[in-house]
Amino acid sequence: MTVPKNSVLVLDSAEPEALAEFYAELLDARTRRGTDPDFIEVVGHHGVCVAVRRDHGYAPPSWPRPDDSQQAHLHILVAEADMDEAEREAVGLGARPVETRDNSGPRDVRTYADPAGHSFTLVAREGRSAAE
Repeated sequence: MTVPKNSVLVLDSAEPEALAEFYAELLDARTRRGTDPDFIEVVGHHGVCVAVRRDHGYAPPSWPRPDDSQQAHLHILVAEADMDEAEREAVGLGARPVETRDNSGPRDVRTYADPAGHSFTLVAREGRSAAE
């Protein structure tokens, strides 16, 4: 029998408070601190979404340059009809577009860097709401 588990993606950042607030606002969530002052969880309607850990020597990834690896990135699922509004929200919170291609094809996928340089992608969920 397998032991039940949960997982969370932990992002490193020189300024974890600011990055946790960015994701809390973007994901309509809240931040939660435990006993470790350098670790902040972003908690949404269905549990922990992501966490941020202080790294005093943090250097952001340089994706999409081919000489450096991307390491990891988030896919944030959005209802197809809400993609433009989700993009405005992300950019308004400090995200920077890193891939601006024509998204008029069968999949709408838009890639950004968060304020600490981690990449994330807004992905349209055709015909469904983001909660499904």
